[in-house]
Amino acid sequence: MEIIVAYWSGTGNTQAGADILTNAIKDAGKDVREVNVENFSADELKDCPVFALGCPAMGDEVLEESVMEDFVIAVEGFAAGKKIGLFGSYGWGDGQWMRDWVERMEKAGATVCGGEDAIWCNEPDADAEDKLKALGAQLAAF
Repeated sequence: MEIIVAYWSGTGNTQAGADILTNAIKDAGKDVREVNVENFSADELKDCPVFALGCPAMGDEVLEESVMEDFVIAVEGFAAGKKIGLFGSYGWGDGQWMRDWVERMEKAGATVCGGEDAIWCNEPDADAEDKLKALGAQLAAF
């Protein structure tokens, strides 16, 4: 089973986190593919029982609205029964965008891991790397 790590990144911080997460899943012995949602269809996740989604906080602590929001809406349509890892970076705020995102995915019927346990401010530091490695281990154990 291949685990897909799909993300949107504006400054490169969330992409850097996706790279760490991808390597952690690979280190756990799982096949993994990292994709930017700008070049990937949410429909490709329909048959995946486990995957990860990453997005930074934007504006007033929301998901990126021109690409990622539509992607997440599509995923909500088939999220029931899936295990979804959520992660992302922020530059301000208190993580509300992630709490809202976790709630959305749980309401859609997904089991969510990561979430507030997989967010970091600006570029990923050693603490963020530890969080992402833990998330990778959770996803790989499914």
